[in-house]
Amino acid sequence: MAKLGFLGLGIMGAPMARRLIEAGHDLAVWSNDAKKARRFAERTKALHCATPRDVASRADCVFLCVGNTAMSREVVLGESGLASGAQPGLVIVDCSTISPTESAHMAAQLEGKGIDFLDAPCSGSKAGAEGGTLTFMIGGHKSVFEKTRSYFEAMGKLFFYCGPHGMGLRAKLTQNLILGNLLQAFNEGLVLSTKAGVDPQIMLDILNNSAARSGLVSAKGPAVFRRDFSTNFSTKWLEKDLNLAVDLAAELGVHVPVTALSQQMLRLAIAQGYGDADMCGSIRVYEELAGVCVQTPESVSATS
Repeated sequence: MAKLGFLGLGIMGAPMARRLIEAGHDLAVWSNDAKKARRFAERTKALHCATPRDVASRADCVFLCVGNTAMSREVVLGESGLASGAQPGLVIVDCSTISPTESAHMAAQLEGKGIDFLDAPCSGSKAGAEGGTLTFMIGGHKSVFEKTRSYFEAMGKLFFYCGPHGMGLRAKLTQNLILGNLLQAFNEGLVLSTKAGVDPQIMLDILNNSAARSGLVSAKGPAVFRRDFSTNFSTKWLEKDLNLAVDLAAELGVHVPVTALSQQMLRLAIAQGYGDADMCGSIRVYEELAGVCVQTPESVSATS
């Protein structure tokens, strides 16, 4: 049993934290939404803390999963951040998807304070977090990862050590770059085929039995047909990740024109009010432009 901490109790963070508790660890938690954190603590017997600093003072290792780079920096290095309450030998593991460059800068600042740091973004969405089957991409000192590996194993099944600080995030942004471009191809293709008169279910069956087959298409197609846009991975967070990928490409002198366009289409979906919905809900931008709804006859009858 270890004394652990967790910051951020959203769609991903809450089930990840729950898995650590179920593995037998003592857990101190914090959320920007204090009511959410108190409810979580009441249901799981975790210890609710008022600030990240309080979490750090009670833990040997703290995980965090927050929305963006600014949030991560604030809870780690801010006035009431983890670093201000760190005990000797504290390990901070950031599972957020943020700027690799900024993450490496944070790691350097923490190292100067005697605090170990890993960037460890994960994939698997809500279902993976709930089932403890996430995939982690880890950057930082390998010895620190090996020391904390058993904690990761409570939350995931696959672990890829990618190299020094920031490398886990570089791998994650590449993954989400491909994911975001696949999503836009799916949106365009299904709207086109539906407008052309092809039954969406037949089109999906064709895709699933062709070289265009992908896990994303297989999973999101039926949800679109049902008009089920309940959030597993939101449009606004995918847009954020593609924006980070475009920024990283600019730093490295790599051209990513397709990704830049995908990011802009997701930004349009956010502007039209679809930011908090699941990323597959972004298809509605294309549907509205084409004047068509990607819906099967069975799903129409089920909702009528």
